[in-house]
Amino acid sequence: MKVCVLLVIIRKYLPMPTSTDPLTFNFKDDGTIPNSRLPLLIYKNAFSKRGEEGASWLEETFASHDWTNSWRWGVYPFHHYHSNTPEVLGIFRGKAQLLLGGEKGQKLDVEAGDVIVIPAGVGHKCLTHSDDFTVVGAYPGGVEPDLMKGTQGERPAADKRIAAVTVPATDPLHGRAAGLVNLWKE
Repeated sequence: MKVCVLLVIIRKYLPMPTSTDPLTFNFKDDGTIPNSRLPLLIYKNAFSKRGEEGASWLEETFASHDWTNSWRWGVYPFHHYHSNTPEVLGIFRGKAQLLLGGEKGQKLDVEAGDVIVIPAGVGHKCLTHSDDFTVVGAYPGGVEPDLMKGTQGERPAADKRIAAVTVPATDPLHGRAAGLVNLWKE
C-alpha cells in the first residue's frame, strides 16, 4: 500500500516522460565530427511491434510523415554522419550500444522499440550489437544521404551543407503533433 501511495505522489509532482517526449542529447563539434546545434532525439520504447511487423509499421509510419527512401540494415561500425539530411533509425529487432556524437560523444544502449532522430552532422557508430540487431532508416523528403566519415578535407564543405539543411516539417513518428517540430525550431 505504501508503494502505491508513493507512486501516485511521484506521478502527481514529477513529470513522467511520454512516447511523445524524447530524450535529447546535444553534441559539440569535436574537430572531426561537426555535430549540430540541434539535439539528437531518442524515443524509448516508442512502438510495440517487433520483427517483420515492426519493420513494416516503421516504414509506413515514417512514410506517412514524409520520411522515406527507407532501408533495413544495421548501423555502420565506424564514425559517420550525413551532411545533407537528418536521419531516423527505428529499431525493430535486437539491441546495440551506439557511440553518438563522435569519439568524445556518448555511449547509449538502444533496443527494439526505440527510435532515434539524428540531425545532419551528428556522428553515429555501432560499438556492439546482438546478432539480430536491425533498424529501419529513412530521411525527410526521401533525400539521398551522403556519407561523411570525418576524414581530412571533408570540411568546410560539409559544414556548409549542414548549415543549409532545413528543419523537417514533420517528426518521423508524430508528424506535426510533437517531437522535432517543437524541439528543432529554427
